[in-house]
Amino acid sequence: MMITINEQIGSDEFKGTIQVQSRRPVFGTSYNTTMLNIVDNNMNFRYVEFDQLEFSDSRHSSNLTSVLAYYAYIILGFDYDSFSYLGGTEYFQKAEKIVNNAQSATERGWKAYEGNRKNRYWLVENVLNSKYRPIREVYYKYHRLGLDRMNDKLVEGRAEIAELLTSIQRVYREKPDPYMYYLQIFFDAKSDELANVFSESFPAEKTRVVNILTEVDNANANKYNRITQEGGGRQQGSQPR
Repeated sequence: MMITINEQIGSDEFKGTIQVQSRRPVFGTSYNTTMLNIVDNNMNFRYVEFDQLEFSDSRHSSNLTSVLAYYAYIILGFDYDSFSYLGGTEYFQKAEKIVNNAQSATERGWKAYEGNRKNRYWLVENVLNSKYRPIREVYYKYHRLGLDRMNDKLVEGRAEIAELLTSIQRVYREKPDPYMYYLQIFFDAKSDELANVFSESFPAEKTRVVNILTEVDNANANKYNRITQEGGGRQQGSQPR
């Protein structure tokens, strides 16, 4: 986690952003896959130098410690989801409790009605929402049945990931909500990797994958279209082998 202070709005009050990144090793390789790459612009907090940072899971006493604890649980939740089926539920529920405790907080980022439904409230709501269950299933299968197999069984692991994209496509078409923050979080972490994984696939699989990806993540369409071009667009050293 990296906090950037953009403004001091009081003697002990600060305004800025927090960037949250996490990675997970891929079995049998030196490659680490990106799990999260989030920039949260609602990072307002009070802090006096040398103050102790204390967190309570029963109340919201400090926005700084609540935000840090929330993202620590989010990181753990995504990590555990990638190793076992819905394995991160316990940690996502802890993050949800932090959100619930913060409903009376004056700082932004914790409430359902703020902005465009892309904040801390909506992230954990999406993750625990049964309508997004297929995306959580994708996180497990993508990593354990896809990436973790590709060192020994490249074609089979890649084919598993290609098949999983149809689950994402179904969720996208059903649109559980108009903003689908959970999907954005997935592609913010995985768009480069997906382009790399399929850059050396066979033509039929490339075409199928590009059609799905340009539909569900059109913001990165140029990146995905390079998959079908000669050389694919693989970045040096970035594909798990």
